[in-house]
Amino acid sequence: LLYELIELLSRIAKVFKDYCGTLSEEAIRKNFILLYELLDEMIDYGYPQLTRTETLKPFVYNEPIVVAAVPNTGKMINPKTASANAVHKPVIGSVNAKGKSVNQNQKNEIFVDILERLNVIFNNNGYVVNSTIDGCIQMKSYLAGNPELRLALNEDLIIGKANAPANAYGAVVLDDVSFHDCVNLTEFENAKTLSFYPPDGEFVVLNYRLTGDFRTPFRIFPAVEETGPRTFEITIMARAEMEPSHFGANVYVELPLPNCTTSATCSLISSKNVGSPAAEFISAERKVVWTMKKFPGQSEQTLKVKVTLDKACTSQIRREIGPVNMNFEIPMFNVSNLNVRYLRIAENMPGYSPYRWVRYVTQSYSYVCRM
Repeated sequence: LLYELIELLSRIAKVFKDYCGTLSEEAIRKNFILLYELLDEMIDYGYPQLTRTETLKPFVYNEPIVVAAVPNTGKMINPKTASANAVHKPVIGSVNAKGKSVNQNQKNEIFVDILERLNVIFNNNGYVVNSTIDGCIQMKSYLAGNPELRLALNEDLIIGKANAPANAYGAVVLDDVSFHDCVNLTEFENAKTLSFYPPDGEFVVLNYRLTGDFRTPFRIFPAVEETGPRTFEITIMARAEMEPSHFGANVYVELPLPNCTTSATCSLISSKNVGSPAAEFISAERKVVWTMKKFPGQSEQTLKVKVTLDKACTSQIRREIGPVNMNFEIPMFNVSNLNVRYLRIAENMPGYSPYRWVRYVTQSYSYVCRM
């Protein structure tokens, strides 16, 4: 029941965002009548009825009041890191029920994101203990007439490790894949091509999962050295394994310290081109926070923390150190090597040349190193 409730709330939020363009307090306040009408159609006597944007269109008559998106508070340093969630135009109203463009200045655009979230656990020697990738290809369409699209993926794509031949080195092998119900898989087996009519709003074309060995974008090497009865020094060396043409953006490293910590001083050893490195001890939370706006590929950054305790260090206190948690995102990069070969209109439509925006974003979901 809890899962169904969460799913319903997620769908309500998605529909609201499709209609309003952005989901914020101001958007909800200014579009209260529209959202009330949507809720009235979506839920009847407490039971979900219509929860898809395209099925709601014939029953909803209010127009959205467009609200400017809430500005980001400095988290993004590069627009390429933004996903399709950053497209804040309402989908509803760009085309009418007959598929004609309502606004003659409306661009025919489609946004595609290949988004991967990493779950990685390192041991205290910096070696990977467990690693998975949860990925998806999500789209948001502003195409007039709702034409059929063709999306082609890697020619060497293999679904299921059991199906991978012995000479599959270099191929993209995914554990499992699930597709949106609008996707036609007739040509997928032979040509790795998907065809579909995009539904209104933002939607996920496919979800995929990959477990096992893959090259992690960052590696973490921790070390703890006791320098006195009540003092010790922690060294954390982080290494960016990707190519120099890529970089980690908005890197945030968190190091929990023992509850008996009285003080901690931080020092940094940074390579060139690192954006705004900083580290501080947050006394109230007993943790050190290390941030970098930009972490270039093929570089190393080191944090040294000198910790003072209010009592002698014991094995129990040592166990309170860590684990190290790392958060980041890498624009125009993905670990699985899943690629979009092309995205095109299935039929030849003279004079119809939509803008296609394809972006790759890799994010940490749970990136942990044990101490």
